[in-house]
This record gives sequence, structure tokens and C-alpha cells, in this order.
Amino acid sequence: MELTRFDIIKCPLITTKTVDLYKNLGQYTFEVHLNANKPMVRDAVEKLWNVKVAKVRIINLGGKLKSFNKRPYKGSDLKKAIVTLVHGYKIEIPGLFEATTLQTQSQAQQVAEGN
Repeated sequence: MELTRFDIIKCPLITTKTVDLYKNLGQYTFEVHLNANKPMVRDAVEKLWNVKVAKVRIINLGGKLKSFNKRPYKGSDLKKAIVTLVHGYKIEIPGLFEATTLQTQSQAQQVAEGN
């Protein structure tokens, strides 16, 4: 099965840690296909958003062991990619980090008002 660039990048991951990576280092975190490797992820990101990628890091997470009705099973595996872009490039994903910037602005207003 040939993977297309739409199959390789599944979705962006938004957690507290990934938002901190974006704000401090400008790195983006994506969930990727289990068979994807670094060159595939680099190519997919460059073609999807027309940017230059400086570095790609891949993290393989094994599924957790869980139980349901006293029957153990293994959760699904996950592969994440942390992508660093060349300085000056930016990925625009609608709604990705807007909520966090709104929270930061409201916190700044509260501090300014003395609340």
C-alpha cells in the first residue's frame, strides 16, 4: 500500500506540552501513520504547507495494557512526529493555537486590571 501525504499526517496534536513546544521553540507535533519514517514526514509537511523543514523527530508509543470485564487487552500504538521548520516559515492551521492565545490575552488583561 502506497502512503500519500494525506495518509502520513493524521492530525496535529494539541496538548499542554505541544503548545509549549510551539510557543517556545516553534515546533509542531503531529500524529503520523505507523509505517511513516522521517523522510516521508518531511516530504509530507513540505508539500502540504509549502514550508521548509529543518528537523524531524519521531516518537513511537506502544499501546497501554488495559482490562475490560477482567479481560486484558492492549490499546492501539501511536506514532508522533515533532517537526522543526526553517527560521521564517510558519504553518497556518485554522483554530490550532487560537484558543491558547486568547487565554494568554485574557490572563494578561486580568493582571493589568489587578484581579
